[in-house]
Parts: sequence; C-alpha cells; structure tokens
Amino acid sequence: MTSLSTPDTIALPQERRLVTEIPGPRSLAMQARKTAAVSAGVGVMLPVYVERAGGGVVIDADGNSLIDMGSGIAVTTVGNANPEVAAAVQAQVANFTHTCFMVTPYAGYVEVCEALNRLTPGDHEKRSALLNSGAEAVENAVKIARAYTKRQAVVVLEHGYHGRTNLTMGMTAKNMPYKHSFGPFAPEIYRVPASYPFRDRGLKGPEMAEIATTRIDREIGGGNVAAIIIEPIQGEGGFIVPDPGYFAAMADYARAHGIVFIADEIQSGFCRTGSWFASEYEGVVPDLITTAKGIADGMPLAGVTGRAEIMDAVHPGGLGGTYGGNPVACAAALAAIDWMERNDAPALAQSIEATMIPFLRDLAVQFPAIGDVRGRGAMIAIELVKPGTLDPDAELAAALNRHCHQNGVITLTTGTHGNVFRFLPPLTMPAPLLEEALGILRQGFEAHAS
Repeated sequence: MTSLSTPDTIALPQERRLVTEIPGPRSLAMQARKTAAVSAGVGVMLPVYVERAGGGVVIDADGNSLIDMGSGIAVTTVGNANPEVAAAVQAQVANFTHTCFMVTPYAGYVEVCEALNRLTPGDHEKRSALLNSGAEAVENAVKIARAYTKRQAVVVLEHGYHGRTNLTMGMTAKNMPYKHSFGPFAPEIYRVPASYPFRDRGLKGPEMAEIATTRIDREIGGGNVAAIIIEPIQGEGGFIVPDPGYFAAMADYARAHGIVFIADEIQSGFCRTGSWFASEYEGVVPDLITTAKGIADGMPLAGVTGRAEIMDAVHPGGLGGTYGGNPVACAAALAAIDWMERNDAPALAQSIEATMIPFLRDLAVQFPAIGDVRGRGAMIAIELVKPGTLDPDAELAAALNRHCHQNGVITLTTGTHGNVFRFLPPLTMPAPLLEEALGILRQGFEAHAS
C-alpha cells in the first residue's frame, strides 16, 4: 500500500488498543446516564464515551484506543485536537469568547471571510458571511439567492442532503431519520434526478443533466427558479460521485436561465476530496458555495461565499445571528486553514485515496457484495448489494459496521438505502493505522459476506 506522509504533530500513541469489550463498562454506565437525561430522539451510533482523540485514534473512558475512520463526519480533517488549532483556541478564549460580530466586530471574522474568498473557486470579486452550522449556511444561501433573483423556487437533487432545519429538511431527500413525522415543510422546493452512475443504467452525466433540466423546464419553469443547489459529491445520499459532465451541465443551465448555482461543499470541502473543493474537479465555479464541517476542526462554524453582486443583494441586517462567526471558532478556522496550506492537505487526502481505492477494488473482486467502489481523496465509499443484482444490502452494511466497532474501528454507514459504507479518515491518519483498519474490514467481509 502507498505510504502516507503525515505531519508529526500527534501526541497520543497511534495504535488500536482494546482493553475491554466495545463498549466497555464505563461507557455503558455513561450510556445509562445518557438514556435517563437526554432525549431519546438524540441517537448514538457507537456508545463509547470519548476522553481524548488525536491523529488517527479516539480513546474512550475505558482506555480503549479506536481507529477513527469517521472524523466526526468529515469535521476533524486536520486531526482531532490538532495542537495548532488547540493553541489558537486557547489564546482566543483568554482574550474574549464572544461579543456578537453584529454589535462590536473583531478581526477574526474578517480574516476567515478573506480566506474563504481567496480559497473558493473563481477569481471574481467575492463576499462571505459566517454562520453556525451547515444547515444554517444552506438556509442563508437560499435567502441570498431569492433576494438576488426575486424568485422563489429552489431545485434540489434526488439523494441530496442539506440539513435538519425546516427548510433544509424539505430540501433533503431521505425520510428516515431526517424528515419522518416532522412536516409540513417549506414550500417551493422541487427535486430532480441526480447522476448516480452505479444505478443510472449506462446513462452518462450530460444525459442525466438533460433529464433533470427538462423536468425543470416543464414542471417549474427555469425563469421561476431562484437557485439550484447541488453537492458535488452527495454525502448522506451515499458518497455519490456524479458522472463527468453532469455537474458542469447543471451549472451551465443555471447560468443560461439566470439561476443562482449553489455548491453545497459542507462535507466535501476543505481538502477532503484531494482538492480544496470538489467543484474543482469539473472546473465549475459556483455562484455561491456553502461550507462548514472541516472548516474549523470541530468548532461550530459555517460560511456562505459567492459573487459579490449576489452576496451584496441582501439588505443590511438581513444576514447574521448571535453566534455566527464566533471568535473562538474563527480562531480555530484560521489555524486549521493555515495547517492545510502548510502541510499540503490535498496531497494527504490523495495519499489516502491511493491506499484505499486499490485495496477496496481488490476486495470487490473477492466479495461480489461490493457493487461499487467510489469517492475521492479521503471521502471514499463502497456500496453493498445482493451479489449479481442492484438490490441494496443494508443488513450486510449493518453487520460489517458492528464488526468494525467491536474490533476497535469507528466506521459509518450512509446512503438512501442504508447500504453504503463510508470512510472519512482524518488527514493525519498514520499509514499503519489506515492499513490496519482496512484489514479489519476485510475480516468483517470474511465473517459476514458469502
């Protein structure tokens, strides 16, 4: 396997170490307290209660050291508790924790916006606004697009995911667990076909885009659409990488009809896919781009960045929020971005891809339940099916997930059908740990796949 070149900033021993069953007795005791104190609506996938984390490991209350293949769902891209990020946060906390940027502003907010304007695709004049979460970024992007176009309709894709607030639930495709029993949802949201190469029966990206845009023309009217919002790689939908040409064709259609084209890069942005932003793979320059997750290495921060004339269409006071662009989160973001630039984070993601994709493709030859291997950088997935069919095998995905968890590897499932295994290792993952995690996955297939 390819060796990763990981910067030596890791304090914790980088090893998988199991001293109890997973979860252990202390975690189980804490889980009982959670059940008594926390709403049942707040689920827990793997009830190991974390005390420390860093590099490629998470250490729980029982002293178990687990390999982290999830990064808190693509958040701790530069490593959990990255020393440089932690130092920046500590320094900012010592100065002040909050003033509300809309009341008495501070330099950190401006500096993060400057960085976003510089790093996002395109050399046009840009503006940014900072918020708290990915869902809030998406909502504000829609607000901005509606203010600019004076239109209302919003077009989203099948299998798309954009958040859990009322508007973003309406934009999200998957019912359970995100939408079930929570309606009614916001109006003027329309869903069109995505490009899903594994399930498109040979249709190419431009052909799928034509199907989607024809639907827009006939069912909505291009002149009524304020925004088309697309994940360049669909996250919760199953790490679906569109066939070449789809993303660009949808952007071209938006441009031709005066529609604001929004790239939701909340999960795929900030070096996760081997480039700073996944939009770059097709050379697409979005009008607006939403960011969160990896931007601040675990501190709550999100942004909307885009063309100056669009971003400035909103009246003064129309964007903002009490905590948006919190100074501590901004300090974390500036340190994380600096680390990414100095350590060539895109190359680190590419190294992870160079290790994982060949391994998973070899595994697929041995186990036909792996119907598809896909992804970019450190955003990789396998789709599990009943061998010889396209029928989703969510049961196998769940069994493999349990196997990995019981053997000290944190893994995640996803997908509209619950049959996609996704991998989001931090870019600080040491090569031996990554290889060990993949070996445990292989053991899971040997134990559970026919």
